[in-house]
Amino acid sequence: MWKLIGRRLMLTIPLLLIVSVMVFGLAQLIPGDPAITLAGETATPERIEEIRQKLGQDKPLITQYVDMMAGIAQGDLGTSLYSTQKVTSALATAIPATLSLSIVALLFLVLVGVPFGILAGTRPGSLLDRTLSGIAALGVAAPAYWVGMILLIVFALRLGWFPTTQYVPLSAGLGKWFHHLVLPAFALSLAGIVEVTRQLRSAMQEVMLQDFIRTARAKGLPDRVVIYKHALKTAISPAITVIGLQVNSLLGGAIAVELVFNLNGIGLLAVRAVQNQDIPVIQGIVLVSVVVVTFSNLLVDIVYGRLNPKVRSQ
Repeated sequence: MWKLIGRRLMLTIPLLLIVSVMVFGLAQLIPGDPAITLAGETATPERIEEIRQKLGQDKPLITQYVDMMAGIAQGDLGTSLYSTQKVTSALATAIPATLSLSIVALLFLVLVGVPFGILAGTRPGSLLDRTLSGIAALGVAAPAYWVGMILLIVFALRLGWFPTTQYVPLSAGLGKWFHHLVLPAFALSLAGIVEVTRQLRSAMQEVMLQDFIRTARAKGLPDRVVIYKHALKTAISPAITVIGLQVNSLLGGAIAVELVFNLNGIGLLAVRAVQNQDIPVIQGIVLVSVVVVTFSNLLVDIVYGRLNPKVRSQ
């Protein structure tokens, strides 16, 4: 297991370096000149050049990249071009909302997707299986922002069961924190729930036909033991991989969901940064997102290796 972790970490380091180069390069390709935007249309060439020097844009590209990496190594992602706020401070303010939203969405994904997959996989062709398959088909076709708007209209505005907008920190109380996140988290997790259900359903149907399952039943073991102790342990590996990959989708889908529910998270921060061509903020968001996705994939590899001895020996 430790060899597996070491190999994955060794692959992670060059990956992060490649991503840093790509992020820096993409920032250079953004249309427009931030110095001109900051100075204003009526600014003199001297003022524009002064701002360009202040931003470090007068330096060679390699020097700008080295300066960026040196700042990252010290925990400094730069300063916003518009608010003059440190990017790390802006991210620290926005991350709790996005992180909370993603955690609750991941919780829904596991608590709903896994039971649905087990139920459908152990009863192939039944009314329950067909019903869940139909719901899954609808879930795939429904974008997260559309589901969010429907949930907002029905359960918040019409029924008044849930609050409409705003993020409440965990310090305000666990119940209040969760209550404000139920609707956006479910909207964000619906596509992942569908994917986990379909993957686990397919894997369970295949495993339930294996010889060791028939042997377990021939021994007189209860269905609960056969399903959860024997079949699920074998079939859960693909579902775990899907759950890990859903972290990427959760981070991407959080942008639209945060806009619908007016959650001041990474999504809203990213939209404002793109609109303002705030390059340091854009770079900081991309780098943080890549780090989160990379280490979530590393965690999935570790869990998968724990469940599958063949992966550890490869």
